Amino acid sequence: MEDNYIRATYFFDYECTEIQNLISGLDTLSTQEKITQLYLKVRDGWKYNPYVVTLEKQTYKASHIYNKPEAHCIDKAILYVAGLRALKIPARIRLAKVSNHIAVERLVEKMGTNEIAPHGLAEVYFNKQWVKCSPAFNKELCEMYRVAPLAFDGTKDSVFQEYNDDNKKFMEYVEEYGSFDDVPLQFIIDTFRKNYPQLYQQYKQSGEIKF
Repeated sequence: MEDNYIRATYFFDYECTEIQNLISGLDTLSTQEKITQLYLKVRDGWKYNPYVVTLEKQTYKASHIYNKPEAHCIDKAILYVAGLRALKIPARIRLAKVSNHIAVERLVEKMGTNEIAPHGLAEVYFNKQWVKCSPAFNKELCEMYRVAPLAFDGTKDSVFQEYNDDNKKFMEYVEEYGSFDDVPLQFIIDTFRKNYPQLYQQYKQSGEIKF
């Protein structure tokens, strides 16, 4: 089972220079320390940006994402999984639908809803169990919206906070799509098309959507 979750793939191309740079300096740490430190690298090394959408195959490669200054949730989950596999720690991607309740005016204007589908998470196999986490929101963004940044050490789930520091509803998981040993690009495309048909037509015309 574990071998399937540490292999390199077209998307999790961790043998490339970019992902080897991502894990640089982590090789001497314990497994749990690798999980924790890599999580922080991905969480804070790329600013979260949900306002640029592309469904082109090459843009979902970990090496391509590494060279971007900003990334959305699926991007950051791919980076984290690729880095973990490079460190020989079993990992996989998980997809879900979430609703965002704070600072959503821009999303609702363009998407017609405050729901994001699919939303990407990562899952790590550690201490004989699968544990899920979301490295999407960088520390600066969390501070802006008064919500504690998520931490992760591989021992328990670390997913979006339901409420922010002002006790206002922040994020909510609406539907779980499941876990995948590789990036399920066609499923991502089909889910996007089903949830945002008008945006999908815009994407078909231009190849990219910028909000």
